[in-house]
Amino acid sequence: MRDLFFLFLLSFTIVYKSMAQTCCSGGVPLSSNLGLPNEGKGIIIMGLNYDYNNLNTLNAESSKLDDNSRQRITNSILLNLGYSITDKLAVEALLSWVNQTRTITQFGNEEFTGTSGIGDAVFLVKYSLPNVLGKNTVFNFGLGTKAPFGKSDIKSEQGIQLTADLQPGSGAWDGLGWLSISKGLKIRPSATISGSLTHRLTGVNNSYLNNAATYEFGDEIQANIGYTDQVLLFNTLFNPGLIFKYRKAFEDKIDSQGIPNTGGEWVFIRPEITVKLSQNISINTRYELPIYSVVEGTQLTPTSRFTTGISFKLETKKKY
Repeated sequence: MRDLFFLFLLSFTIVYKSMAQTCCSGGVPLSSNLGLPNEGKGIIIMGLNYDYNNLNTLNAESSKLDDNSRQRITNSILLNLGYSITDKLAVEALLSWVNQTRTITQFGNEEFTGTSGIGDAVFLVKYSLPNVLGKNTVFNFGLGTKAPFGKSDIKSEQGIQLTADLQPGSGAWDGLGWLSISKGLKIRPSATISGSLTHRLTGVNNSYLNNAATYEFGDEIQANIGYTDQVLLFNTLFNPGLIFKYRKAFEDKIDSQGIPNTGGEWVFIRPEITVKLSQNISINTRYELPIYSVVEGTQLTPTSRFTTGISFKLETKKKY
C-alpha cells in the first residue's frame, strides 16, 4: 500500500506546475546535474562529467520540419563538489566550463560561430529526512543560487556582441529550489524508484548589449521520475536505470517584453548506468532522447544528449 502511495506522490510531482523560473544560457546543464547523495557526516563527493548536447531538430510548435540547415552543439565540463556537514545537512556546488557552437548552412554557404569559457555555477544547501514517508524512503529538499561566473559579453570577430544564448554565462543571479524523493521497493530490495523537482527563478542581466538593454532567460521547471536497480556481474556492481524527464521553459524577455520563438515543453527518456569500480569510485553514463516536444513558434530543439563521468567519495574522518 505504501508503494502505491509513493507512486501516486511521484506522479503528482511530475504534473505539478507553478510559476517557477529557471534555465541556463545555451542549454548548459546546471539544474539537471544537481542532487549528489548525502553519504553521512564528514563525507566529500567529487564528480567530473562531460556533457554533449546536440540541437539539430527544427520544430514549428509540435511539428518537426524537414530542415537540417541549423545546428547547435554544447560541450560542457562539469565539476560537482558535495560535503555532508551532518547526516542530514549537506552543501553542494556545481562548476562548469562551456564550449558552444552554432552552424547555419544556406545556399551552399556555412556560417560558424563558437564561444568557450567558464560557465555559471550553482551552490545548494540541502536537508535530508529519512523514512519520513515510510520505511526505506528519503526526502530531500534544498535552496540555492546560480552565480554568474561566466562571461555574458563575448563579441564576434567583427566586434559585435553575441546573442545571450551563445554566451557561456547568463549575467544574472538566479534563485533555485530543489527536492527529491526516493524509496526502496519491498518486492525487490535492490531496486529504487525516485523523483525530483527543480525550480529556477531567473534574474535579469542589466548590462545586455553593452548596457543597451536588459535580458532575462525564461522561467523553468524540471521534473524527473525513474527506476534504478542493482546487478552484480563479474564481481562488479552495475546500477542500470531508466529516467523520464519533463522540462518546461517560459519565454525569454528583453526589457521585460516577451521574445517570440522562445519557451516550450519537452519530455525526455534517459537510460543510464553506473558502474561501481570500488567502494569509493564510480563511473556513470547516460543518454537522453526527446520523445515529445512542443515549442513556441519555430525553434531549434534538442536532438540528443550524452553525459559520462566519474565520481569519488572521500572520508574526512577516520572510523575506529
